[in-house]
This record gives sequence, C-alpha cells and structure tokens, in this order.
Amino acid sequence: MAAQRYQVESLTHLAEQLFTAAGLEADKARCVARLLLIADMLGQRTHGIALCAPYIEQIDKGLMTTRGEPEVLRDSGSVVVWDGNYLPGPWLVSRALALAGERVATHGVVTFVIRRSHHIACLAALIKQATDRDLVAILSSSDPSAGFIAPYGGKEPLLTPNPIAIGYPASEAPVWIDVSTSITTVGMARQKSAANAEFDHPWLLDGDGQPTRDPHVLDAGAGGTLLPVGGREYGHKGFGLSLMVEMLTQGLAGFGRQDSEKRWGANVFLQVLDPDAFVGREAFLRQMDYLTDRCHANAPIDPANPVRLPGEMGQRRIRAAEASGLDLAPAVWDALTATAKRFAIALPAAL
Repeated sequence: MAAQRYQVESLTHLAEQLFTAAGLEADKARCVARLLLIADMLGQRTHGIALCAPYIEQIDKGLMTTRGEPEVLRDSGSVVVWDGNYLPGPWLVSRALALAGERVATHGVVTFVIRRSHHIACLAALIKQATDRDLVAILSSSDPSAGFIAPYGGKEPLLTPNPIAIGYPASEAPVWIDVSTSITTVGMARQKSAANAEFDHPWLLDGDGQPTRDPHVLDAGAGGTLLPVGGREYGHKGFGLSLMVEMLTQGLAGFGRQDSEKRWGANVFLQVLDPDAFVGREAFLRQMDYLTDRCHANAPIDPANPVRLPGEMGQRRIRAAEASGLDLAPAVWDALTATAKRFAIALPAAL
C-alpha cells in the first residue's frame, strides 16, 4: 500500500480529537497535537503523529498524567524548577518556553529545569517557539529510567540518546540545531527492527560489545547498545556530551538515575536568552548573518549539494507540507485508524 497525503490541519485535528477522547485536557491535547505535526512537517517522523498511539497507551496505563499543572519547586524569576508529574512533555516545555519568553526581557536569561516530565517529542519543533520570537533557546533532555547507550569503553546500556537542541534567530531564517549524543536514535532502531532492515553502517554494539548494523540488538533482552557520537574510535566525545546533558537535566533537578521510577519520562534543561541583553540584537544578527553567508559561500564537495545550515531543510519541508500536505507511512496510518475506531472518531480524507 502506497503512502497517502493529508492536509496538515486535518491531521492536527485528528490527533487533538484522539488525545481528548483518551482523557487529555483540551489545552494539552491541542498543544501536543500541534507540536507532533510540526515534527512531521520537519521530517522527524519518529517523533510526529506516529507517537499518538504510544502516548495514548501511556494514558490508558495511567503513566501519562492528563490533568493539572507542574509543581513549582523553585522560582527566583530567572531560575525555575518544576516537577512535571509526568504531564505531557511537549505541553510542559511549551509552557516553560512561553513563561521564559515573558520574563527574558527583564532577566536577559531564563533557565528552566523540569524533572519527571513525560517524553518531550521533537526538540526542534519546540525551539522553533523561541526563534519565532527572535530569542535564543538551548534545550536538552534525558530519561533517567532508561538505558540504551554504554559509557565509552563499556558494553552495558546505561545512558539515553540525550538530545541537545539550539535555536537562534537570523535575518533570513533561524538556525535549528537538533542532535543526539548517539549516532542514531532509539526510534530509528525500532523502526528498522519492525521492518527487519539493517542500518547502512555499524552504529550499534551487540551484547558482546562488537559493532553491528543489526537493530535487533536493541530488542528487549538482547543486551545491545547504540554507539555514542564519534563511534567506536572517538565515542568519548559523545559520551562527554551525554554526561553534560545528564548533569544539566538530572543533577540540577536533584532527581536522576539513582532514584527514578521505571517509567517512560524525561528530565529537561531549557535556557532562553535575549540577544538584547548582551551586545544587542543588531550586533548579534550582524555576526550570525555573516557566519551564515560564509557557510553558504563555502565551496561544496558536490556542487549539486551546497552547504546548508541546520534547520534549512526542515523549513523547506514545512513550506512543502503547508502547500501539499503530509504523507503517512502505512504502518502509522494503520495505528491511527485502529485508535480512531476505538473512539469512534472519523478519519480525514486523503488529498
């Protein structure tokens, strides 16, 4: 069965209806649906509407909190610590970004740490909220309950991919950096495992610590791990970055691997910066625009593929999706169909 295309608005409405029917409060359902569809538009398909069914399963099991507010553990104005009580991660981070956006004109820099959030989905979709307001955002997350990556030199899973995202404004288009501290992700490994397809390169280690392309080494009980950025030879780089994320998200939160519940979740570090609080927006843009121009002017290895900055491809994809809709893989559509049938919700028509 070939993938079919759907209007972004109709898929967003479908996701919102599904979350509301599952018990999520209306504002949370609306926010999570919107951010998942932005992820799909960016091309981050493992973190888009494909998460509807897994999130609803978490709601069914009482593992994603559907109502209420985060608990404020500390608030000094420029530093805020929340206990998220496993409320939906995209909604929590979106709330934190909105509050930071209100305060940053006064404080210059606003930092949030959130412990016990649920999964926060696509980081690039979130930092977009800051760059839309001409602000700089630094966002990272970890899951203290899980382990998929061994510390460099080891072979036992301990760490999570611990993504780092940075967004900053520029005169023509913002830059969105969204990278994991592992070479590939758990979501991609699970997709390939379900399709019985190998990776193009040996980006994992089997249970004996040997490089492999087989995603099944990440299956339950197999004992395999993802390789950190830098791979077998230079994985100390990814390992170091991962430790940094664990410090920011777990150390500063006072809640981590030592005491976490064994449930899907996230700890989050978010910092929002206002260029006006430093040397001023004009000077900031002058520097970053110059760097963008120098990158674009750099002689390409392949003339058909000139240098592009992080986020440029995602921005093109967003424009294309707004104009022509989104295609959904058959497996994703089947999962949405089954969930919609359960709640007697009508499916949108394909374009």
